[in-house]
Amino acid sequence: MIRIHREGVTSLIMVLLIFIAMYWLLYMLVPGWMQWLLVLVLALFYFFFLQFFRNPERKTPAEPNAIIAPADGKVVVIEETEETEYFHSKRIQVSIFMSPLNVHVNRCPVSGIVKYIQYHPGKYLVAWHPKSSTENERNTVVIGNEKADILIRQIAGKVARRIVCYLKKEEAVKSGIELGFIKFGSRVDIFLPLSAKIEVHLNQAVVGGETILCHF
Repeated sequence: MIRIHREGVTSLIMVLLIFIAMYWLLYMLVPGWMQWLLVLVLALFYFFFLQFFRNPERKTPAEPNAIIAPADGKVVVIEETEETEYFHSKRIQVSIFMSPLNVHVNRCPVSGIVKYIQYHPGKYLVAWHPKSSTENERNTVVIGNEKADILIRQIAGKVARRIVCYLKKEEAVKSGIELGFIKFGSRVDIFLPLSAKIEVHLNQAVVGGETILCHF
């Protein structure tokens, strides 16, 4: 059975009501065989929405030196870059592109204390655009512990129009718990210490809350 995330409850009810209204409006206008086709098409679209808001259980590895993937998707960037919002220094950036078919729950990559949260309004460039990390609507979170501070940036894409973050500044969090949610296709960047040992490669599919991105 599909577990539905709380962010999807209202949306799924609204979509269901719209589909029911569409069916009854078209019911009298199409012949019998097309009525069944209409039901099939609407059912497939509704299944897509159910898949988008699914919230499967995840088993986070109990490795104190591991940094876990904050999102499901494909690794599209692994590079050394200058992080200009919080660290103002060189970091390793790993970016995960989330297609509409991926689970869109974002998770804490490490345990620690939330040191920084900042929402930025912005553009809606496609999520894989190089400037999306600094120009798109985004939300930045920094979680720190005795080993390092890790920056996670939720980025809205061309379709995504809502970023949700559940954390609060000074809150203690555990690796693998829900950090937030991004609706309808997006990207998550994570900025790591230069000394981090990267365990993933470009175009690799990762699982939020389970895949180890790197080790301290």
